[in-house]
Amino acid sequence: MKTLYIFLLMTLTSSTLAQINRIDIIRPDAPELAAHGEHDTGVRTLQISLADRPDILNARQGEPTPLYTRELTIEVWYPAALTAEQVPGTEYATITRNPQITATLHGRAVRDAEPARETSFPLVIISHGHPGNRYLLSHLGENLASKGYVVVSIDHKDSTYDDQQNFNSTLYNRSYDQRLVLDSMAAFSADATHFLHGVVDADNTAIVGYSMGGFGAVNNMGAGYSDAGVGFIGAPPNRQLHELAASNPQFRSTLDPRIKAGIPIAPWGMQMGFWDAEGLTGLTVPALFVAGDADATSGYDNGVKALYDGAVNSDRYLLVFKNAGHSVAAPIPLPVEFLTAENPQGAAHYTDPVWDNVRMNNILQHFATAFLDLHLKGDTDKRRYLELPEDGAEAGPDGWTGFSGLDAVGLKLYHN
Repeated sequence: MKTLYIFLLMTLTSSTLAQINRIDIIRPDAPELAAHGEHDTGVRTLQISLADRPDILNARQGEPTPLYTRELTIEVWYPAALTAEQVPGTEYATITRNPQITATLHGRAVRDAEPARETSFPLVIISHGHPGNRYLLSHLGENLASKGYVVVSIDHKDSTYDDQQNFNSTLYNRSYDQRLVLDSMAAFSADATHFLHGVVDADNTAIVGYSMGGFGAVNNMGAGYSDAGVGFIGAPPNRQLHELAASNPQFRSTLDPRIKAGIPIAPWGMQMGFWDAEGLTGLTVPALFVAGDADATSGYDNGVKALYDGAVNSDRYLLVFKNAGHSVAAPIPLPVEFLTAENPQGAAHYTDPVWDNVRMNNILQHFATAFLDLHLKGDTDKRRYLELPEDGAEAGPDGWTGFSGLDAVGLKLYHN
């Protein structure tokens, strides 16, 4: 199989090779709202220092938890005001699921461009899985920025491809990283000396989280962890997760009212008992859950579908890719560097046995646009893209709104 991949690469033209690893591909059969928006986009890489954070990796049972400064790298995409000399296009060099392989991604954004300043733009926070990095959902970051959003994607320390540490750090820090990045983005917009001054409408924020990113997002959307989750065998010592538990009387007062919506994609944790009925009643913001019904990592019936069913106080949707696994919708397509690597281990992180990743990316871009425009921008016209027959295969000859004909076959959309 590897020999076949190499042969195919050798027979590609140089023009075709130039398109490899593009994160901005819109397929001809993509649904309507996947198309790029009216804005040019800029991108910058920033560093955030979070002082006096609990040092979970060095915490010991029965001892006070030490503190440290937690350093995070973030990628920020935003609507841009390009000069006449600036041409859309940039490269992103990224470590992959196999840390021995570095990939070069190609996108539309312009590195270090000046932001558009005609208004402030709603904020979208992207949170990767474990492991992952800030480029795993870069296709969505660029796409949403072109539609009038500031999008910040986090490298979660202790949880990236080249920095995997004890899982207890991810369990504790994922929710807090999302909150503290929100605080930082609001501070940047309020700072007259910062390039994002006046650009970020942090009061209208959504969190998009994949896998462990979805684990944190569900918590920040109001669902406190269960006591079973607090006592999970891999949880931080000294029951530190109780800070984020439904049974903690102070938990609800720590939730950030600026988070107006969330998109948990294949969120991990329900199948491991991290939520119960009590905790899920606290999820009150609008939610768009995304799942593959063959997800063996986060589970479906006992996982994402159970989360959706239990979030009874949320105006919520569940987009299901039939027969898709855990790599549903969120990850960029398999980087071409895997095809010629000596050790292609990790390739499955970017692929699905049934679905084409670009196709899934486009469908996610479409539904994320409709959902976020409705709940962060108040664009009620977008509701028609969400109020659909439940099964795309049974939608009739006209199909789902925004799709052509039978292009929604293979999809379901639940709404409660």
